Amino acid sequence: MTPYICITHPEFEGMMNYLKAVFWDNPQFAEEKSLRKQLKQKQEQSLYMWIMYRFLEHGRVVDTLKYFTINEIAENIPKLNLTSYTLKKWKRMIELYGKH
Repeated sequence: MTPYICITHPEFEGMMNYLKAVFWDNPQFAEEKSLRKQLKQKQEQSLYMWIMYRFLEHGRVVDTLKYFTINEIAENIPKLNLTSYTLKKWKRMIELYGKH
């Protein structure tokens, strides 16, 4: 039997950089500190929207919600050119966890 490692277990936290899965082609965004700095500035709205798009398309829900609130996502989702699968997934997340 092949042994399996649960990478979501707290013991293995930090062994994987989930930002590399979202920004595999843009390593400057794979550091949490610099990414948060970019998001805080919000001066460059197109960059903010691009980062959100990348998280929605390529990130896990749990990781995306570390950077964007469900209400931020709901407000901006119509402006993003998401795939139909991603749009359906996030509309469901908004329906379940957004403010009613």
